[in-house]
Amino acid sequence: MSELAAGGIFLTGVFISSVSQVLLKRSALNKHDSGIKEYLNPLVIGAYILFFGATLLSILAYRVLPLSKGAVIDSFGYVFITFWGVTLFRERLNPKRIIALILIISGIIVYSVF
Repeated sequence: MSELAAGGIFLTGVFISSVSQVLLKRSALNKHDSGIKEYLNPLVIGAYILFFGATLLSILAYRVLPLSKGAVIDSFGYVFITFWGVTLFRERLNPKRIIALILIISGIIVYSVF
């Protein structure tokens, strides 16, 4: 497997991980009849299955990908989570979040170019 393919696999895992975080937040916003139903419901179980899959993808990618590149790719998670928060949960972007996203994306670009 090439390093480019490993990077794509890792990025897919980061995306899947962000989807699972959305499922967990969606479940947390719902009212549950009991404590056990709060942790054992389809959204939570599905989220943890996705987390497991994302972990497997990371392990697969790290067989080829250097740790330094994995950390940079992992920072895309902040971008994905912000996207999901704005589109699905109607969260607002304040100036601090916008600056943070600009810094994260700038860091990814600087690392990728140099």
